Amino acid sequence: MIAYFTANVWLIWVLISVLCLLIELTSGDLYLLCVAIGGLCAAVASALGANWVVQILVLVVCSLLCILFLRPVALRWLHKNDVDAVSNADAILGRTGTVSETIEANGYGRVALDGDDWKAQAADAQQIAQGEKVKIVGRESIIVTVERI
Repeated sequence: MIAYFTANVWLIWVLISVLCLLIELTSGDLYLLCVAIGGLCAAVASALGANWVVQILVLVVCSLLCILFLRPVALRWLHKNDVDAVSNADAILGRTGTVSETIEANGYGRVALDGDDWKAQAADAQQIAQGEKVKIVGRESIIVTVERI
């Protein structure tokens, strides 16, 4: 078996490429896809009779070229239909919450939204009673600015 693989090193490179592709399915960041392409290039070099040093150089160079040039193009193509989605705390802007603790005039209170309780202030500096529905119109650090609906 070992004699077979030493005579057909290109098969080892193909197996490495397939393994990288399988692992890539779990990550999705396309780095291992680039290594898999480099492994296929090394398999071609091996099939053409290159020694192991040349095969490893081909693997490294092709992988780096893919990471530098192919990966950014592939990521842009894969995410071309993505909307400019906001994340983290900015995702709550424009959402509706419920006042969980009265917001005092020129002061603070609390607003419940999706199981979170945010420190809040009124946009118009007026008091907003507990239980009222409010729209989140701004955010400064962990304090949200709200207005009545």
